[in-house]
Amino acid sequence: MPRITIDGVSRAFPEGTQAGEMFDAAYPGRTPRPVAASVHGRIRPLNWAPEEDCTLTLIDYTHEEGRRVYERSLRFVFLLACRDVLPGVRVRIEHSVGYGLYIRMDTELTEQTVAAIEARMRALCARDLPFVRERWTRQRAIEHFRREGQDDKVRLLSYRPYAFFDLYACDGMYEYFYGDMLPSTGHVRTFALLSHAPGMVLQMPSPGAPDRVAPLVERPKMMQAFAQTAQWYDILGCQNAADLNDMIREGRLREFVRVNDALQEKSIAAIADAIVRRGARAVFIAGPSSSGKTTFTNRLAVQLRVNGLRPVMLSLDNYYKNLDEVPVDEDGAPDLECLESLDVPLFSAQLTALLRGETVEIPRFSFETNTRRPQGVPLHLEKDQPVLIEGIHGLNPKMTEAIPREYTYRIYVSALTTLNLDDHNRIRTTDVRLLRRLVRDYQFRHAPFEETLGMWPSVRRGEEKYIFPYQEEADTMFNSALAYELSVLKKYAYPFLTAIDERSPHFTAARRLVKFLNYFQAADVEGELAPTAILREFIGGCSFYLKPQ
Repeated sequence: MPRITIDGVSRAFPEGTQAGEMFDAAYPGRTPRPVAASVHGRIRPLNWAPEEDCTLTLIDYTHEEGRRVYERSLRFVFLLACRDVLPGVRVRIEHSVGYGLYIRMDTELTEQTVAAIEARMRALCARDLPFVRERWTRQRAIEHFRREGQDDKVRLLSYRPYAFFDLYACDGMYEYFYGDMLPSTGHVRTFALLSHAPGMVLQMPSPGAPDRVAPLVERPKMMQAFAQTAQWYDILGCQNAADLNDMIREGRLREFVRVNDALQEKSIAAIADAIVRRGARAVFIAGPSSSGKTTFTNRLAVQLRVNGLRPVMLSLDNYYKNLDEVPVDEDGAPDLECLESLDVPLFSAQLTALLRGETVEIPRFSFETNTRRPQGVPLHLEKDQPVLIEGIHGLNPKMTEAIPREYTYRIYVSALTTLNLDDHNRIRTTDVRLLRRLVRDYQFRHAPFEETLGMWPSVRRGEEKYIFPYQEEADTMFNSALAYELSVLKKYAYPFLTAIDERSPHFTAARRLVKFLNYFQAADVEGELAPTAILREFIGGCSFYLKPQ
């Protein structure tokens, strides 16, 4: 009998005992309920039975990987219900909306239809149907999905680098989600399906309250940004990974890169025109980590110059307090993500003075010593000099309490990915931003991939608390995502991610990124990228950051 260690307690279990049963024995009646197990950093489903001695770690919905396991299983239940209620209708699972998933179909959706799908989902969950993992050859999977009319999966699998393919079966349906699942539909208990024209939202719990459905938070500006990008990609013929791979194979990617970047430049020019029309003097630019804020700010400055202005750039990083004055987080470490880590009163006073035409001394912060330098930099603004203020807290209302609204313009920058693996497998925007940061931090900050992976959960917690709640405060949103970037980033990231050992605490995250990168062809198109392209902030060669000759 294998001896299994859980929370430091070791005991023997009969052969064939599943991980879920072991957790039930160790934590009877525990809430939130387990959704998976972790063994040496590798995620295992609850119905996996250890054959050898090992240490099991419980994964629940409060864990990032646990939420992904739950979401995959919920998506399968949803697709089963759609098969029964709307047979033959194309379903496309697109992107997150808070704690929900936005979904479109190629048919008009009424509230009655949405209610019927939800009712069917609940009936399927009540039947407690098993999700059965099967291993097929790639060719068998291609032939199956071709018979089902799922051309998106057929084309995607043609690029798969391995001959075998693991997929799940449930109630006569076969699906692939790149990751582990719950044991059965009966484990999927907490969800709601909400009408959200022209699509719907599949709503889930929040990490802080796993046993109840999170309320839907309307984010119309974010939805508009997603919709605009999706429309661009529809026009360009690039909705799924196979579309991008086809361009690479057929030698059409270089033109696509040029058009993709031109669309972004057009968007930046339109934002500059809006700033000029308002006559804004203070432009706030905020967004999550690795969204491309700094390059966007520089490109916006160029477009404002085209409009006859002479913008000045100001980073909120200058206003960091000395490290010993920064509040600590729940782990006792300095919380550099919180608003209180900045000297907000000083910033507000200096910005107000600048807009009155006074000269102020802008502080300078040293990240080497984590202290403010003894001497700052004098700054004075002329009437044709708007100030571009970049930082993660730029949309927090406390930053602009003392400034008349008509003097400001607020921009939210993020990489809102609309490219899917296939119609049923979305690519998370957070995963794309993580890849950007991994590459950038290794290239320019000499940070190993494992160090960045270790920091990422803290970064994400800070975004959830201090950035995302204010994104709808923006006057406009700029989507920095590029449809082609994963094929470029793969070249830089893949060798390091595949080299991370399974004994590493970051193996699970690295393996997750590797699994979806496997479906992208690497592209050598750096020569096509302009020296001011957003992607250059992460891979190098951006002329904004080169030292003057």
